[in-house]
Amino acid sequence: MDVHKDSVYATVMNYGGEIVDKRKLTNDEVVSYLGRYPIDKVAMESSTSIVPVYRALRGKGYEILVSHPKKTRLIAESRIKTDRVDSWALTELARLDALPLSYMPPDDIAALREKVRRRAFLVRMRSKLKVKIKAQLAMNGFTPPSEYGLFTSKGLEWLRSLQLDAVDCYLSVISTLDIQVGKLSRELRGLASGDEDVRLLMTIPGIGYYSALLVKSEIGTVDRFPDGEKVCSYAGLAPSVSISGRYRRYGSITKEGSRWLRWIMVECVHTHLKYDTSITRAYHAIAERKGAQIAKVAAARRLLMCCYSVLRNREPYHDPAGSYQASS
Repeated sequence: MDVHKDSVYATVMNYGGEIVDKRKLTNDEVVSYLGRYPIDKVAMESSTSIVPVYRALRGKGYEILVSHPKKTRLIAESRIKTDRVDSWALTELARLDALPLSYMPPDDIAALREKVRRRAFLVRMRSKLKVKIKAQLAMNGFTPPSEYGLFTSKGLEWLRSLQLDAVDCYLSVISTLDIQVGKLSRELRGLASGDEDVRLLMTIPGIGYYSALLVKSEIGTVDRFPDGEKVCSYAGLAPSVSISGRYRRYGSITKEGSRWLRWIMVECVHTHLKYDTSITRAYHAIAERKGAQIAKVAAARRLLMCCYSVLRNREPYHDPAGSYQASS
């Protein structure tokens, strides 16, 4: 099925490759339409639009294959790209068991993922508004006080005393965001308190309750990855590789997969480097040779492999090379 926001183009095909039926439907008609045929598998391409249809069909017990849009080359590289052609291509690949699949998390993980991403989004909005306020101060020739922070209680009082419309507007929105971020933080902290996976991840220096929840929500079921290298590839932290004959060249990281997992690992590195661990020592060694930025990415990759290890082995973090020892 080629699924859009308000419509679906469906192609029904038997295992011999013969098309049984094809037609355009509204999303509400999909369940009743599929009920007419002895459907074995349902294939669709991953997007935001498929979620309602995916949930409705899964609730009816259908086996659903969700393809990775960038890896479905028969569609991505097609010169003729229509709903009918895309629907046929998905059906044909599903029939041949050649569909590159995308991970669809269970409902509890999906709900957690939405919540941690929402908090990150609100925090980023708040940060952008603070930058806007600083820009307004510079444009109007005001120098922020040096004896206290600009967004402390005294700093906010000083900002309001300036009586700048733009600043007052931004402060009002920031106040609303503070309330929502605080509410989400309390909810997430409550979820983290009774979660064994979070407890294990928090034994790794630099990883707090929020980053642990984000890692859990992005990885989902750790058993779906055979090793730590695959998790790094999923996060886009694996180096790109170009092989020609006997020559092999490694380039920059792929940046494909979960950008949220990649982002939180890089953020956690800043705190992790305050501890004496094998990752910290490797970071300084790489930084001397290749620079801090490359070293930071390398440290993020090693940190993610540690996350995979503690989740897979169900044991707290232990660093045999460094002097850091986590408490159980």
